Amino acid sequence: MKKLLLSILAIILIIEEWLWDTLSAVGHFLAIHLGLARFENWLAQTTPALALLAISIPIILVTPLNIAAFWMLAHGLILQGIGLEIVAKLLGTVFIARFFKLSKQQLLTFRLIAWVYNTISFWLSWAHEKIKETAVYQWAKKTKAEIKAKVSAWVKKIKHWFRKD
Repeated sequence: MKKLLLSILAIILIIEEWLWDTLSAVGHFLAIHLGLARFENWLAQTTPALALLAISIPIILVTPLNIAAFWMLAHGLILQGIGLEIVAKLLGTVFIARFFKLSKQQLLTFRLIAWVYNTISFWLSWAHEKIKETAVYQWAKKTKAEIKAKVSAWVKKIKHWFRKD
């Protein structure tokens, strides 16, 4: 039973880690291509109160999508509700991960946020220590590295293809 629980925990942590890093990178990519460098610079240097306000905006914007997804689920539209909830979570995480990365120092000046961040970091570190030797975790890390290498090679090919034109 312990091995099963550690395996499930390993899978959850790897997915969480991959999503947070990937979606933060997606946020950076979008910021570059949407010309949001000035906003990002402002966010990185703003006051703690404005950083808190800024990180609240994506949460507020995604909330109606969450409510709509739960409404769909309650009315029997299971696949649509799950799909919308996944989109809402991914969209929210893109912005929250990026905003947090840029304004982390300001946000950690709030005692409650610092406590939550430190508590989550402690438990994630503890969980990583418990699972990093499991076969599932090793397999997932290897698979993640292989996928990352394939995607990088694919992106290089596409960039090279576009440069030829």
